[in-house]
Amino acid sequence: MSRPSLRELAALFARIPNLTFGGGDPTMAALQRELVARRGWLAPEQYGLAFGLARLTPGTNLLAFCAAAAWLLRGALGAVLAVLAASAPAAIVVVALSYGYQALKGNALAMSVIAGLLASAVGMMATAAWRLVRPHVRRGEGLRALVLAGGSVALLRGVAMPPVAVLALAAVAGFFWRRSEEE
Repeated sequence: MSRPSLRELAALFARIPNLTFGGGDPTMAALQRELVARRGWLAPEQYGLAFGLARLTPGTNLLAFCAAAAWLLRGALGAVLAVLAASAPAAIVVVALSYGYQALKGNALAMSVIAGLLASAVGMMATAAWRLVRPHVRRGEGLRALVLAGGSVALLRGVAMPPVAVLALAAVAGFFWRRSEEE
């Protein structure tokens, strides 16, 4: 197994986490492909150790994974460099967008564009939710899906129940409702 230079390490951790969509798990899978399969910098056992440690840590698992994997490759300096490479570009974009929003929030045209983007994001979320519910509706479970989804929205918006509690309650309700249907 070869040992990457700090420059190679920084380039990889700047590219993969900042250009992969879908969150931490798809990004860690892409990093596995690069670190283990393609470049051979980490053994599968080392990848598994970094992945396992990252899942145990509180906070952002992806950054914990970057730190652990880079630590195995280049020690403390590699870990710091990997975390900075993985997080600094996105942080810079967020700061720039926040500054741009503050500078343009009085501009009617800019606010119209932002409203359109927001409407588009809500539409994409609604489409994703429908794609999750649609198979259940087709199997004749439309009432169950409607009650669980509607109840979840009511608890989130009407009662301001925390999302984790809503998920837990929906899981319990879905479990018991399914059981009564099967009997």
